[in-house]
Amino acid sequence: MNDDLSSPVSPTAPDADAVVMPITLLLVDDEANILSSLRRLFRPEGYRVLTAESGDEALELMAAEKVDVILSDMRMPGMTGAQLLAAAFERWPDTMRILLTGYADMSSTIDAINLGKIYRYVSKPWDDNELKLIVREAIDLQRLKRDNERMAQTIAEQNRQLRQFNAELEAKVAARTRELSEALAATKKAHTELHQSYTGTVRIFCELIESRSPIMKGHGRRVADMARNIARKLEIGDTEQQTLVLAAMLHDMGKIGLSDELLAKPFSTLHADERGAVMLHPGRAETLLIGITPLREAAAIVRSHHEHFDGTGYPDGLAGLAISRLGRILAVANAYDSLQLGTMVGRTLSPKEALEFIVSNRGKRYDPTVVDALVTVCAAMPATERARNEQRLRPAVLKAGMVLSQDLMHADGYLLLSRGYVIDDTIIDQLIRQERAEGRPILVPVMQSPPTGEKP
Repeated sequence: MNDDLSSPVSPTAPDADAVVMPITLLLVDDEANILSSLRRLFRPEGYRVLTAESGDEALELMAAEKVDVILSDMRMPGMTGAQLLAAAFERWPDTMRILLTGYADMSSTIDAINLGKIYRYVSKPWDDNELKLIVREAIDLQRLKRDNERMAQTIAEQNRQLRQFNAELEAKVAARTRELSEALAATKKAHTELHQSYTGTVRIFCELIESRSPIMKGHGRRVADMARNIARKLEIGDTEQQTLVLAAMLHDMGKIGLSDELLAKPFSTLHADERGAVMLHPGRAETLLIGITPLREAAAIVRSHHEHFDGTGYPDGLAGLAISRLGRILAVANAYDSLQLGTMVGRTLSPKEALEFIVSNRGKRYDPTVVDALVTVCAAMPATERARNEQRLRPAVLKAGMVLSQDLMHADGYLLLSRGYVIDDTIIDQLIRQERAEGRPILVPVMQSPPTGEKP
């Protein structure tokens, strides 16, 4: 065996400044002169050159040394070159294999190609430059394969790390999602409790106001219901409708400080000083309510509910569109119920008379658009009292024209619709959506059938 090392650096190393193991070339031939010739050919190329005179010797060397390229003759005593390269492929598949063969050995060469998976075969006599080029190309191909393998391993490791990172990220996202869901549920619960709290407060305030005078019992709720019906007719959104309902139930909040005697007198019969005291109640109500954050918008509406469209109202003398839209609606709804209670003029008016009074003041006291909406709403109401027999129906089976037999309350405790309300297609759709959104059934109490001769 010969071990020649002309240079410690591979001639094809990618980095000339880095010291790496030289390329090891194993030459195998049973003829010493051919080995010497091959050794002289490759020595100047900077390879580490090993030689063997038989296949067995070559396999022993490869077992002890790392070989990059094996260049073997075909015809050798004992193990042929084809057999040697086949054995080398089985044990060291990364080693590049080149076969030197004569024309007469073509069948054996084919076996070597099939069994030994040789890189190239070179016919004798060879061309030195061509053989050196073949070896160099074999080395480059081997390096490319190794680089590809390293790259594949790197990519596989990066993919493994990426999968691990994704798994950890998914776990963190899932944990964070759970935290957010829990926080959202807690926030929703707190919001519900807060909503129940302030709606309960509104009901208490309303009852306190109405407890001062038996005639006022239910006034706030009726005004709220009418105001909402008018707002719906004017296609005002649900959020504004809810604000309007709150304002309607609290619109007389400022009257708490007035005497029972003053509360009992119709406004048209008051003396100048008495009127002055009463006219302070919208501003006083705003002052009482504005400190409650959820009621601030309602407080502003309450302040404006006695303003007149022509500017003759109080407390600020606003006119036309300077009065908030919800304030103009509340003014009409409040007047409609107050006229029937007898708290505005010297006597109680029938629903028809109350409507006629408001229509006669269209464009004066009241916004014409709101008055027209009131007329439409009143036209849809039943003319006489309905029968009291009752049934409780889910929203999906309700029909337009059915009449509520009692107040419809939300599960959270606030009023949805008042007794006597005539159901239309719009409210049916809203109740169906609400039932779906809340995930719990809504049972609507309606009169089972109208009196004989009446249409629902």
